[in-house]
Amino acid sequence: MIWTPRTTVAAVIEQNDRFLLVEELIDGKMTLNQPAGHLESGESLIDAAIRETQEETAWQFRPTAIIGIYRWQHPKNGETYMRYCFTGDAVQHYPEQALDADIHQAIWLTKQEFLARQDAFRSPLVLDCFNDYLAGHRYPLTLLKN
Repeated sequence: MIWTPRTTVAAVIEQNDRFLLVEELIDGKMTLNQPAGHLESGESLIDAAIRETQEETAWQFRPTAIIGIYRWQHPKNGETYMRYCFTGDAVQHYPEQALDADIHQAIWLTKQEFLARQDAFRSPLVLDCFNDYLAGHRYPLTLLKN
C-alpha cells in the first residue's frame, strides 16, 4: 500500500495589525484556524489557497508569498498532513456570501488576541505558520510548479 499524506493549504493574512482567522466547529469543539483546507484534484496549491480563503471567510485572497511547508501527524488518527502556507492580501469582502458549513465565523484578531487563544488552535500548524510569518519567512510563489 502506498502512503499518501493529506495535502492542505492555509493563509496568514494581516491587515491593519489584525489577522484573518476562522472559528470552526471540529468534533463538537470550537477551534481557531487560519483559513485553510484540502487541495482538490486538478487544482494548483495557489488556486486552493484562494478558493479555501474565499469559502471560509468571504474574502478574496491574493497570495504574494509562501511562508512555509509543514508536515504534521495527527496524534489521534495517525494521518499525516502536508500544509502549504501562504501569505498575501485580503482584496475584497463579500459579506452576502455564505461561509462553509463548519465555519462559525471569520474574525480579525490582533496578535495578542490570537496568541491568547492558543488552547483553541485546531492544530500545532496554526502557531507554526503564524510564528514563521512573524519571523519574516517569505518564499516566492514561483517555487511551486504546477
